[in-house]
Amino acid sequence: MLVDFAADVAATPIAVEEAAVAAERDGYDGFAAAETKHDVFPALTLAARATERITLQSAIAVAFSRNPMNVAVLANDLQLISRGRFQLGLGSQVQAHIERRFAMPWGKPAARMEEFVRAVRAIWAAWGGERLAFRGEFYRHTLMTDFFNPGPNPYGNPPVLVAAVGEHMTRTAGRVADGLLVHPLTSAAYLSERTLPALREARGGDLGDFTVCLSAMVVLGETEAERSRAEQAVKGQIAFYASTPAYRAVLDMHGWGDLADQLNLLSRRQAWTEMTALISDEVLDTFAVTGGAALRERFAGLVDRISLYTPYEIDPGVKASSLSSVATEP
Repeated sequence: MLVDFAADVAATPIAVEEAAVAAERDGYDGFAAAETKHDVFPALTLAARATERITLQSAIAVAFSRNPMNVAVLANDLQLISRGRFQLGLGSQVQAHIERRFAMPWGKPAARMEEFVRAVRAIWAAWGGERLAFRGEFYRHTLMTDFFNPGPNPYGNPPVLVAAVGEHMTRTAGRVADGLLVHPLTSAAYLSERTLPALREARGGDLGDFTVCLSAMVVLGETEAERSRAEQAVKGQIAFYASTPAYRAVLDMHGWGDLADQLNLLSRRQAWTEMTALISDEVLDTFAVTGGAALRERFAGLVDRISLYTPYEIDPGVKASSLSSVATEP
């Protein structure tokens, strides 16, 4: 497995840049930045200018808050700035955020994502000399003049990775993307019994050079008090994710559908403390790893790239040492 560093999900663009520099210095293979409080593209642009070797991934950029043309331009520019080190990670977000936060249309998310990625690729192909004539159900791109055409990227087009939880979106990733971004709310059983079979079905049984990436939730700490704080933070994050109806399938597989319903009801009242209290040690152990040593044992053969999801303050040195057991073998 390749080992990536995942920036704090709420990190500012400057903090992302600093974290990328540190990750490259510490020997990580890749670096991933999320899009929550800040736009991921300016942050990764800073990171690209400040680093030389490490791969840079948007994990994720929200696809449906944008359109294929501006994503194609942004990704192309980051590929140029990073000299071929960019990986375009796209996610759909959920209906409430797309409609109520971004004021954008929602509907048929798996089909829309498939068309979105195909449209981005058609635009890149047009910059390489093909005629732009993309006509789909959701997107239509039929105009590209020389004035707006940057030409083919000298570093090639960046790989496209799609985030997925359910089997429909997972199959979409298998059909049109170069890799899958596995949601942190997952388990080894869900990966092996649902995610990977869906990918193989979509790709005719052969994953080949298709890349499966996972940001794994972990409980870390040098002292018992630190580990206890980390455990509570991870339980809170599990509760937050598990309250989302779109992620219910993961809990259903383990027989925790009723828990998903309870969490969703409490989330409407923003009862975060009550939600965290509902996450038992069994649920925690299913969706998170305590300590870094168990990561290879749990996920070897299931994922190709792994990073640590730590929704709490942690010394970077502790995080790095926890990943030493899953580093790429010679």
